[in-house]
Amino acid sequence: MKLFILPVLICLLTLNINAENTSWKAKRITLEHSQNETNTWINFRKDIELEVLPDRAIAKIATDSKYWLWINGQMVVYEGLLKRGPNPQDTYYDEVDIAPYLKSGANTVAVLTWYFGKDGFSHKSSGQAGLAFECNAIDLYTDHTWHGKLNKAFEKTVYENPNYRLPESNIRFNAQIDDFEWVKPGADLKGFTGVVVSGEAESAPWNKLWLRPIPQWKDYGIRNYENDNELPNEGTGEWIECRLPYNCHAHPILDIEAPAGLVIRMQTDNFDYMGLNVASVRAEYITKEGRQQYESLGWMNGHVMKYMIPKGVKINSLTYRETGYDCEFTGYFNSNDPFYDKLWQMAVRTLYVTMRDTYMDCPDRERAQWWGDVVNESGEAFYALSPSSSAITKKGILELINWQRPDGIIYSPVPEGNWNKELPGQMLASVGHYGFWNYYMNTSDKETIEKVYDGVRRYLDVWELEPDGTLVHREGGWYWGDWGVKIDKQLLYNAWYYIALKGYLQMSELVGRTDEVQRITEEMAAFKVAFNKVFWDGIGYRTDAYEGEYDDRAQALAVVGGLADEDKYPLLLDIFKSSYLASPYMEKYVLEALFKMGEPDFGLARMKDRYYRMVEESPFTTLYENFGPPRGEQQSEAIGYGTNNHAWSGGGLTILSQYVCGLEPIEPGWKSFKVKPQLGILKYAETGNETVAGRVEVKVNQDKTELTMELAVPEGSNAIVYIPAKLKRVIANKNRINSDRKEDDYNLYRFKGGTYNIVAR
Repeated sequence: MKLFILPVLICLLTLNINAENTSWKAKRITLEHSQNETNTWINFRKDIELEVLPDRAIAKIATDSKYWLWINGQMVVYEGLLKRGPNPQDTYYDEVDIAPYLKSGANTVAVLTWYFGKDGFSHKSSGQAGLAFECNAIDLYTDHTWHGKLNKAFEKTVYENPNYRLPESNIRFNAQIDDFEWVKPGADLKGFTGVVVSGEAESAPWNKLWLRPIPQWKDYGIRNYENDNELPNEGTGEWIECRLPYNCHAHPILDIEAPAGLVIRMQTDNFDYMGLNVASVRAEYITKEGRQQYESLGWMNGHVMKYMIPKGVKINSLTYRETGYDCEFTGYFNSNDPFYDKLWQMAVRTLYVTMRDTYMDCPDRERAQWWGDVVNESGEAFYALSPSSSAITKKGILELINWQRPDGIIYSPVPEGNWNKELPGQMLASVGHYGFWNYYMNTSDKETIEKVYDGVRRYLDVWELEPDGTLVHREGGWYWGDWGVKIDKQLLYNAWYYIALKGYLQMSELVGRTDEVQRITEEMAAFKVAFNKVFWDGIGYRTDAYEGEYDDRAQALAVVGGLADEDKYPLLLDIFKSSYLASPYMEKYVLEALFKMGEPDFGLARMKDRYYRMVEESPFTTLYENFGPPRGEQQSEAIGYGTNNHAWSGGGLTILSQYVCGLEPIEPGWKSFKVKPQLGILKYAETGNETVAGRVEVKVNQDKTELTMELAVPEGSNAIVYIPAKLKRVIANKNRINSDRKEDDYNLYRFKGGTYNIVAR
């Protein structure tokens, strides 16, 4: 079915998704001598008198691109705001309660802004630096009465600078030019001038301002390095390596005594990890005379913070501040095999280091919201992090559709300023069962699905069918199926399309589109018949143009999507035992296929084989972008290839919690959930997390004749527990119970809110 809608109308509809009426009184201010150059820093300041202090004072703050806020010399916001933008035109803004920082009498409001001034894979520059600030509770609005100053202490670095994917620049601060005394009450404001009003807060080029949809960053405070006692007391002129406890977002801090004019360099071991001219961010500091403290405001990530401090500098301390997405590590997984426990933990750490303004593929090379990665990340978060983490998924969903092109095509990464190519497979994964619909099942956020529903429909209408019922070949902007070789791309696209239809069918049922439900139901039935007729050759699935061993990725999607019926499982299992083409991105689906096929023994064995080097031989706390050569084959110095902290590699976490321990929502918001453990070669496994319904936990022990389970079900929810039918005597909390029904080789039992000890023999 094709929709013929004017492109302009599509844009208008898209831009209205999640729009808000903010009614700003503030003006957008800047400096007359600001040239909006890349890497521009501006000091803004306003002194006010207050006779009455409000109990609550919400300040609305907007800028392109980041800001730091002090009130009366006290830090209030550390790295505020999000990269642009909610759509290709607009800008985000923050809301902050500043009441706790105000006092009777004189008050000082100081804001430092950082204007990136360049595009990237995670940001679209507006072209104008400035500030909009208003707080109705104290009648404070940016206008011509504010004062400002170009902060020329922030200078530009020479080679090597961040690669083109990053909108951030390196941060170089020259303490001989300026300091941070200007944020304090009564400071000498030499060099400050009146500001220029460049327009209304909501006017071009910032356009409409959208409330920040995710929390401010969590500040873990200032910390010592792991090898603090081993660090030198003086500069050596060579790199000093300071160990971080794990891969994290860190801001290096100096406390030194030095002569003026010396250059100190700061970067992590991830600065140019791959050595392929894909540099990340670094920092420099130019000393002034005497004792001085300095904290680089831009975050960087890695396992080691490196300082190059010249000789003649006394080091009082080297420390760091860790910041990150504001959520809690509420999930867990344990088993009788430490390998799987460590893999799960490394996946969590990888997940967390790839969260900030958006989900990212990696926090060093790109910081880009590639949606193939996001699908895996968002699925992991529901088993590992607190429910507050779902806000970043919602933000990503809305952004993906808000950036939809007039021709109906969606693409990632977005937000962006220098990329607009569609990766068809990733886009189909995003809008389908594993992407948007999985978000809904874990959150029950119907409103978001309603907002993006038409955009999903427009994108699916881009795809057409051949007379034989399979997809018309289209390559999109980047004909990509997975990392690696021997990729049966068109087969993958056909399978992803079916999975996307499944998600769209579920959305259509949710929003009450009975016409679409009937149409898609019929299309899916016909498509499944065509897929098996055209691509099944009696041994496995392949396209005519594909040569070589069967693509394990495509076979996996056929299983998890429901295209392959159970009579094909024995032959597909043979392929999974011989084909190891999938990267960590697609390996998640291969492993899921094995558990859906009822093959947990081989699923766990394959998981260990594929991830062994990442887990047991890697020196890192996070997972590599790619597997590297198998065990027993020659490898390079690195255990894997690509970044050592890549989002798509954590799919094993989902498999261990969702399939090994068997926890999976079957009604939105965990109102009802499945408990179907498949421990395979394991004797014991447990998992749990805080869901939107409450705490869900399961602990399973098994041997040949008995299965025991400890289960926690939130009040108001129901758990459907699957017990192998061969275990006929089932006791819960010392009472024998009867099953509700039978499904395949399992008896099913229903448990309401509470805690249970279950024994099945």
